[in-house]
Amino acid sequence: MNPIKTLVFFAISLALFTGCTSKIEQKPSISQANLKTVQWEEIEQFKADNHLKALKVFVKDCKASKKNPLLTSVCDIANKQSSFENPEEFFINNFQPYKLISDEGDDEGLITGYYEPLLQGSYYKTKRFKYPVYAVPKDLITVDLSSLYPSLSNYRLRGKIIGNKLVPYNSREEINSIDYRTTKNLTPICFVDDKIELFFLQIQGSGKVQLPNGKFINIGYGAQNGHPYYAIGRKLIEMNAIKKENISLQSIKKWLLANPTEVNNLLNLNQSYVFFTKSSKTATGSLGTQLTANRNLAVDRQNIPLGFPVFIKTTNPITQEPIHKTMIAADTGGAIKGKIRADFFFGNGEKARELAGRMKQQGELFLFIPKQQDTKD
Repeated sequence: MNPIKTLVFFAISLALFTGCTSKIEQKPSISQANLKTVQWEEIEQFKADNHLKALKVFVKDCKASKKNPLLTSVCDIANKQSSFENPEEFFINNFQPYKLISDEGDDEGLITGYYEPLLQGSYYKTKRFKYPVYAVPKDLITVDLSSLYPSLSNYRLRGKIIGNKLVPYNSREEINSIDYRTTKNLTPICFVDDKIELFFLQIQGSGKVQLPNGKFINIGYGAQNGHPYYAIGRKLIEMNAIKKENISLQSIKKWLLANPTEVNNLLNLNQSYVFFTKSSKTATGSLGTQLTANRNLAVDRQNIPLGFPVFIKTTNPITQEPIHKTMIAADTGGAIKGKIRADFFFGNGEKARELAGRMKQQGELFLFIPKQQDTKD
């Protein structure tokens, strides 16, 4: 080929190539994540999803999330009958999808799962029901920094006042050592019969307690003591007690039951402690709405704002079948941290528990940003 023609051909090819390559963007007013623009047709199996189910959950969560100015307009549109007539077009017309990318350039992250547990309990302390499920302590202070420092809107300070200083709140071990009858700050909602299940209830964030008369109490997330979350499975791996590939809720509980003298020491490694509220609702997320099985996610809200739709691409931990669906970010969790990180809500019952306990899959996440907000960054 003529050298000049070759050079021209190379230049055109380079222009075409770079023109088709999506750059990594930052949208700090919406997300701290690395965002790569994608087209709808690039999202595998997006069109095959049940868009009406996704829209109904989005509208349900809009009752809380429309207070966020980023979502007010699109929530108003979602409530119109025309959106329900063609829900796929609602998402396509009103959102721009972005693929989340890690700081290292990876496009996959960890997807775990959670569920709504059921515990046995009583309003009264007995020999069997002796482990308190605490309400939010009267002396727990939560400081919202957003009014003073908008850039820190995703951060909360938690502690208690001693003298005129805000100091860290009690750790898990310290809380468990307190006799609630000797303090006015700790009030039990009820008592349960299994401290291991109570520990897992705190990790899940909400659940149910069945009373001796057969009735149920809905227990929702109230607050957290401000200490960092520590995954006790990490310690079991370090101890060579459980192989990394075998770590699950089920394997951790099996080890705890087989080693009763080590239970307190291991659980206390996780200094984070969750307090609850008695609720008329079933499992409720940080957004304040009831969670929908297989359609709500817990996320790191520094990277995925609550109320936003997220398309997830991952696999079932038992069958390995693909999971491709639009879900709504409606919850958070102490362990849910990272650029590509989510916790899949499976609902309640034994099947949900089995799936959630084994869920530690790789997956891709696509954040849907409202178009009217997308142009502002």
